[in-house]
Amino acid sequence: MRGYSLNQDLRLLINNPKYSDIEILCEDEKKLYGCRAILAARSEVFDRLLYNGMKETYDNQISFLNINSAGMEIILEYTYTGSIKEESLTKDNTIEAFYAADYFQLPELQDFIMKTIKNTNFAKNCSPELLSKVSEKMPLTEDNILLNLLVETVANLPLNNIEFGRLSITGLKHLLSHTYGKEKPFATPEYEVFRYSAILAAKEVSNDAYKTIMKRLPTLEQLKNSTSIKTENKFIDHQKVAKTLEPLAKYIEFNQIKARILVEIIEPLEIISSEIIVEVYRRRALSNDLTSNGIRGQKTIKFIETNYIWDESACGSSITVKDNGKIVTSSDLHTQQCVRAKTVLGDDGIYEWDIIIEKACRWSWVGVCATENFIYESWAGSQSTGWVLGSNGQCCNSGICCLENYCPRFGDNAKITVHLDMNKRTCAFTVDGIKYPEVSSWNDLPSKLYPVVSLRYPGRYRIQPHQIN
Repeated sequence: MRGYSLNQDLRLLINNPKYSDIEILCEDEKKLYGCRAILAARSEVFDRLLYNGMKETYDNQISFLNINSAGMEIILEYTYTGSIKEESLTKDNTIEAFYAADYFQLPELQDFIMKTIKNTNFAKNCSPELLSKVSEKMPLTEDNILLNLLVETVANLPLNNIEFGRLSITGLKHLLSHTYGKEKPFATPEYEVFRYSAILAAKEVSNDAYKTIMKRLPTLEQLKNSTSIKTENKFIDHQKVAKTLEPLAKYIEFNQIKARILVEIIEPLEIISSEIIVEVYRRRALSNDLTSNGIRGQKTIKFIETNYIWDESACGSSITVKDNGKIVTSSDLHTQQCVRAKTVLGDDGIYEWDIIIEKACRWSWVGVCATENFIYESWAGSQSTGWVLGSNGQCCNSGICCLENYCPRFGDNAKITVHLDMNKRTCAFTVDGIKYPEVSSWNDLPSKLYPVVSLRYPGRYRIQPHQIN
């Protein structure tokens, strides 16, 4: 029934010819309908286009040759109602909607789209497809916030887990170019970067080339289990594959790949120019650093499971450590107490670990601590040497809530990943698969830290090395 909800009543007008006085012709030649007064009131761009005293003022049709109907439908929904339903955004229209919001100067809509990508499974489940789309649609500048978000997300996914066809050559090119030679986290060893790029290029050339490259390029895991590397003659399509691979090859850090793999696997394929190969050999000959870590960007330091255990000698009196050091519980219903792990975080690089909140309490706190003047009988967030994220979504240190609404509240069975960057002395968190930014006020952490949690009864927390789904 009309008259009870302004938002609902205005939704009846969206793309409705009965209540419209202008036709909107989109890039894909689909025609939509709008009310010029509403559009002009909500967007200065529409106002200038529809009330400029020129041809568009009097015509009943306006064309947008760079915006397709999928993006324009989101624009209409937002301009009419001031909001959009979360389910309105899909992997097929999100990039178009963001591009259209930029064109019509609707920054709040752009912010909503960014938050939706961050706070839902979009970035996790659709980031390769979204990166491919944004690479082909929008200006690829360093300050493109959507591109940077998607590059960061895909960079933290092992390329071997991304099915071929989800990430385009253009998308892969911008992933590699935006991380090339930069100290940013990256999940894929450089040989696997080359392998994925070569297979993607071969797939563009022919099915035979694709089959040949798949056969000639084993995974790193397969190479570890192999005692010898078989070298075969070049295949018939190697020049076409080399040409398709060329835009990607200049952003592959071949100096991170072991010399034996370069000599026995990559060079015989003849799909990488001799200039690139010779330059790698030259750098190897002149360099004193013969032990690269095999991966671009910042080194992520991962420990085996036995390194991540709670320290019974560094915990509050009500804390009990169980399951060979993996589980911690508390018997005190009223007081927050702490326990730290035995693992010392002191080298350069990035440390990552998971805390599983098997049973939550009021409140659950996860983070890092230093040992100087740290009191295990008290809440970590109240201390100058404790930096923790709480289940209320707040980040605390020295008894001060330095950041509210960092993330949504979390409870039973939540998985919190701590990302500690000891190169920059900063910390960030992933909560239930969604990664959040570095805590801006924690920008000068000490040089030696430990994983820490604060809990009370009936809290039960598990610590483990970071496990990527």
